[in-house]
Amino acid sequence: MGYVHDTQMSMMIHPNEIMASAGTWTEKETATADVWCLERTAANATANVRIPIKLPQNAAALKGSYLKSVDVWFEISAEAFDALAAKIYKTVFQADGAALVASTDVAFTYDAGHDAAAERVDIDQHLMTLTLDTPIWLDDGDMMFVELALDGGAAGVFQLLGARANFTLRL
Repeated sequence: MGYVHDTQMSMMIHPNEIMASAGTWTEKETATADVWCLERTAANATANVRIPIKLPQNAAALKGSYLKSVDVWFEISAEAFDALAAKIYKTVFQADGAALVASTDVAFTYDAGHDAAAERVDIDQHLMTLTLDTPIWLDDGDMMFVELALDGGAAGVFQLLGARANFTLRL
């Protein structure tokens, strides 16, 4: 009997699966029909966006999902932002009765179009790719997410259109 080893898997993450903090956020249809986003109203303030990476996991070594990169689609309009930075986090949940351990940063590299801070905050439609420096096999107790830290300009509007996790699947 065979097995699956597909190195070109991806999983889309819809804007309504994404959490946001600080400021006024609205799920809304964009100017493009039937394309939805999570939009932050213009404000000269900071906010965070948390994008969950929900992939098949496995307790067996080298099985399940091998997370390689995450793509994030967003648009900044009206005014450039002051700052936008990404982090990838991994949380490992403990056995029953054990204390929760803090999430750890996962090292990654921005794509060439977003590796400088100024490239991430300009008025534009963005596809930002975060490539893990060392891909990770997801264990059955792991939780992964991407967090974007935003610092908006007074008139800047941020629309998060969605994300995609890119991985190898081995079953």
